[in-house]
Amino acid sequence: MDVTRTQVMAYRVAALGLAERGSQRPADLPVLDLGVQEYTPGSTQVALAARTSADLDDDRLITVWAARGAPHLHRRRDLPALVKALWPVSDADASARINSAQIVQGVKLGIKAFEATAAACRDVVTSSMPRGEASTEVSKRVPRELTYDCRSCAARHIAGNVWQHSGLAGGVRVESRGKDAMLGPIPKAPPRPTANEGIDALITTYLTLLGPAGPAEVAKYLGSTTTEIKKVWPAEGLDEVRVEGRKAWVAARSFDSAPAPVKGVRFIPPMDALLQARDRDLLVPAREQQKEVWRALGNPGVLLVDGEIAGVWRAKMAGRKRVALTVTPFGSLTASARKAVEAESAAVARAREVPEATVAYA
Repeated sequence: MDVTRTQVMAYRVAALGLAERGSQRPADLPVLDLGVQEYTPGSTQVALAARTSADLDDDRLITVWAARGAPHLHRRRDLPALVKALWPVSDADASARINSAQIVQGVKLGIKAFEATAAACRDVVTSSMPRGEASTEVSKRVPRELTYDCRSCAARHIAGNVWQHSGLAGGVRVESRGKDAMLGPIPKAPPRPTANEGIDALITTYLTLLGPAGPAEVAKYLGSTTTEIKKVWPAEGLDEVRVEGRKAWVAARSFDSAPAPVKGVRFIPPMDALLQARDRDLLVPAREQQKEVWRALGNPGVLLVDGEIAGVWRAKMAGRKRVALTVTPFGSLTASARKAVEAESAAVARAREVPEATVAYA
């Protein structure tokens, strides 16, 4: 089956719950099957507000270090399966995920690095505590190869990618971020896995929400290698398609009917699930525009107009009652699109818990 780029974009936007804003509670949104990354404090709330009109507070959700060791909002009930699916499938997979010039010898430990760090996390994080304090104590308990001399704080501590990749298995909850970041234990945390279980289901979930894609894209999403992901690629439940001549896979029967065209505007936060797809040439064909969306530091959010990424945006609080949004379109916006942008800005205000949002164009 040949699938066009336009069809893929329409499919992903709909699958991720961005085509129509419903009234589901946050934990009932399909995007939570993959998780919602918290890129900056509060960005998960913006992601939820783009998808639902319901109250954004949902005690069925929890923030943990998940895919790539990044903080993600997940359903509490999904953690027992998620921790097994994210556990490395092999030593080579484990080494790829924690690969760092800071711990060259530590990388060679493979799965043992995850085991030792997860055990240390469970010993240390038994109550709410500052992230720095937790790091110091975990560093004392892991093999020296997993730590390095940090000049900025004049101490030797564990490499960040190692302990964040191991955090979920170590029963760690991310309570807050920023200057006063706090960690705590996951209530009734699932036990540390002894082996991977469910990687095929996780791959299928990725392809359900961000397909069509191939092993290379899934490997980048998980921080692994294409070689390792090919070994665990699902043997059934997928359809093979061609996107602009490129072979890819999607959950079975996803394209039995053509995806409906998408209408409307959404403010999408940086590192939203839509932006987690690794085929960036498909998401944003123009290379100069890609550089605006995915930056080395400080990614902006993106403006979604009729199912296409049509610009970027940034937010700044203007006092306690207003959030000021600066939108940089990639091209000209019609009068109706600008009107829709103004109306949609209210969703960002709701996520930021302020009465008003204003929009300015750069």
